[in-house]
Amino acid sequence: MKTPYWLLEEALLEQNLKTLAHIKKQTGVKILLALKGYALWKSFPLVSQYLDGCCASGLHEAKLSHEHFTKETHTYSPAFKEEEIKEIAQISHHLVFNSPSQFQRFGALAKKHNPKLSLGLRVNPEYSEAPVELYNPCGLYSRLGTTIENFDRLLKSEIGKRIEGFHFHALCEQDSLALDNVLKAFEEKFGNYLKDLKWVNFGGGHHITRKGYDTERLIKILNDFKCRHPHLEVYLEPGEAVGWETGTLVTSVLDIVHNGLDIAILDTSAEAQMPDTIIMPYRAEVRGADVAHKKAYTYRLAGNTCLAGDIMGDYSFDKPLQIGDKIIFEDQMHYTMVKATTFNGVPLPSIVIKRVDGTLEVVREFGYEDFRDRLS
Repeated sequence: MKTPYWLLEEALLEQNLKTLAHIKKQTGVKILLALKGYALWKSFPLVSQYLDGCCASGLHEAKLSHEHFTKETHTYSPAFKEEEIKEIAQISHHLVFNSPSQFQRFGALAKKHNPKLSLGLRVNPEYSEAPVELYNPCGLYSRLGTTIENFDRLLKSEIGKRIEGFHFHALCEQDSLALDNVLKAFEEKFGNYLKDLKWVNFGGGHHITRKGYDTERLIKILNDFKCRHPHLEVYLEPGEAVGWETGTLVTSVLDIVHNGLDIAILDTSAEAQMPDTIIMPYRAEVRGADVAHKKAYTYRLAGNTCLAGDIMGDYSFDKPLQIGDKIIFEDQMHYTMVKATTFNGVPLPSIVIKRVDGTLEVVREFGYEDFRDRLS
């Protein structure tokens, strides 16, 4: 099979989904797929057997949920456009506004187009333990969510009348202890209003399917919250936890050059196809490799673009690399396909699914036209 390609393993995906289904069964909460983190819709027939719907970040994700997941669609955006509100409202079940001004501008219009639509507001608990400031929704000067100061001043009278739910999001790849602490801040600031609401969305960033995650504490946190507020429907919307460790990016060595160290140039790109390795940053694991100099042969793995910093990192191997060797990057299903670009004209990886029965299905290949047509 020609490289590069993403390889999703359905059996691993189903393991994650069963873990999430266990949370649902023990707590009665609903769990949505966050499309911003995982949007491989060819796998939705499996995912939709376990989850309750999708959370979308705008019109296009809402349409994907509506057309291919066909369960609940919850749509939130930092700012909606007037020309998109009608269509978003018609295909959504929950519509969450980021600010009082957006709610006041579009709330009534959205309900006009869909009287059954439930309106909500994203609130900022002003507390987070996010490990990287770039991914901290509650950081200093954050634009995401309404603070209690702005909420009190403008929207008190809307609670229970037009605002039916709160949404907050403050986690990033974190355990249930972080949620516990965020939830305390949320209830301290906004708890007085919960009695008049119908639902609360705890957002994403819950690393539920990671090895070592304290699932039992999460179950207790959720059940305790529901005991305090038995009238509220509770939602979680993990994206990364769905796709966590369910597949790889398979690449090939195109050339090996030497400039102070051996550098293997691959037929992929960190900048274009593994952007979080540069942005976050984090080090992607490579199958069969270790940290630099731990094994006999060390190479810098680099992308095939003109960006000088298009580098995956330094890795060591048991044997010397050869042109044509396969390099397999682990855990590349979440926040990869949804962020990938064709920078420098580098072709997008194909998408391959290893079905539960072991068969391999190439569900999408990309070519020149995909690069050309997005710029036409």
